[in-house]
This record gives sequence, C-alpha cells and structure tokens, in this order.
Amino acid sequence: MKTRRLGFLGAGNMSGALIKGLLHAKVLPPDRIFASDAKVERLAQLHAAHGIRTTTDNHALLKECDVIVLGVKPQVIDKVLTEVGAEVRPDQLIISVAAGVPIDALEARLPHGSRVVRSMPNTPATVQAGATAISGGAHAKDDDLRIARELFEAVGRVVILDEGLLDAVTGLSGSGPAYVMLIIEALADGGVKVGLHRDTALLLAAQTVFGSALLLLETGEHPGRLKDMVTSPGGTAIAGLHTLESGALRKTLIDAVEVASKRAAELGREMSAKLQAKPR
Repeated sequence: MKTRRLGFLGAGNMSGALIKGLLHAKVLPPDRIFASDAKVERLAQLHAAHGIRTTTDNHALLKECDVIVLGVKPQVIDKVLTEVGAEVRPDQLIISVAAGVPIDALEARLPHGSRVVRSMPNTPATVQAGATAISGGAHAKDDDLRIARELFEAVGRVVILDEGLLDAVTGLSGSGPAYVMLIIEALADGGVKVGLHRDTALLLAAQTVFGSALLLLETGEHPGRLKDMVTSPGGTAIAGLHTLESGALRKTLIDAVEVASKRAAELGREMSAKLQAKPR
C-alpha cells in the first residue's frame, strides 16, 4: 500500500474519515493521497487539515492515481462514471464506498476487465471505530482485496465476504448505528425519568454501550455469558431484562436488521437495472 497513489473521487465524510485514518496509521504520506470534489471549500478544508493534494478535475485524479476510491453518493454514481468511467486503466483498482451499488452495476459502466472491490463501511469509521465488509468483483485479485482491507483497517475492523451477503451487512452494521443511537437515547431517557440530569444520563448511557462493546470484542466471550456476569439472582439486571423481553426488544432488533437488509437488496436491484440499462 505504501507505494500506491490513492485517489478519492468524491471528498465527503467517508472519504475524509479514510484520509484521516490512513494518515494517523501512517499507511500513506499526504503526498500520495489525492482528492477531487466539486466543492472547492471542502477540498480546501481537507488540504488544510491533512496536507493532501486536491483538485476539482476528476480526469486529473484518474491520471495520477492507481487506486481510486469512489466516494460519491449513490445517486450521482451514474453521472460520475459516465464522465470518467471509460478512462479507468487495467492497472487501476476501483474501490467503491457507494452504498447499495452492486459490483455488476459498477462493472457495467467501466471498461471490460476492470478490477472492482465493493465495500460497506459505517459511520463510526469517522472516529476510527468502523465496521466494514468488502467483496471483490469478477476481476479483482487477492492483492486488490489486501489493499482494500488495509485501507479500511485504518478506520476500524474489516471482514471479507461474498457480495451476496453485503445487503445483510447493510442491514446490520451499515444501518446499525441508527439502532444503537436510538437505544442510547432511550437508556438516557430512562435515566432522566428516574432523576438523572440529561447530560449525565447521556454520558452514562453512551459509555455503557461503548464499554460493553469493547468488553465483548476484547474478551471474545459470548454476549450471553457477559450478560450473565451482571445478572444476579433476584437482582436489578434480571428485573430489567424481564421487562426488555416482555417488550420484545430482541425480536424487534432482529426484525429491524431483516427489514433493512431486504430494503438494501431492493435498492441494489434498482441501481443495477439503472446502470446496466445504458451501454458501456
């Protein structure tokens, strides 16, 4: 990775998070990172913060870089690939962070044989605590997946999966931060109801969720076992858990992941049909 010239075609929040993570982890120096965007003020911000090279010219970025991160929103991916897709060279790797855009849709707007890796990161990547799944296209090599993995490991944890599972990832970790924020907010509301100040309740709720997740990841224990560790006979935790089970929290969360995954699949099919309807 250290010898690569990395270009971010689109300099939004996820691109900014990746740039910050790469530099923090010393994966690449600033002079090997290039970003293009239509917003001059955003480019100025990234240059001032990180010292990277910037441009408003997508064509210039394609010429300069051998790894291209498609960091644009899904609704403009067609416009961008129509503009520069034909310029992608055989030696270039395309890594997409465009949510819900299938690999076959991307390949349909790129030259035949293009090496594509699709990713599904999530918003905690902006604080280097992301969860990302990646999947290689028909022409992606093992080294391409290694490069993509190193890129996203700069902002969190990475799994490599078949593309058919990325909709499930979208429903779980892609949409999951929204579910967790709702849980944190609800826990804080509970704290306020029993007398805590709002700021104190939010701090305790957020830190409890953070600490519990870290405990699970670092110990490798099953969550049920960790739950049992704080559940004393006749105690407070089991009383609270009984209420959660009565309210079908477990079923509701499972249903949320399932519904979000199905919606991700629907959006992916729509995007695939849209991009493949046009000639390469």
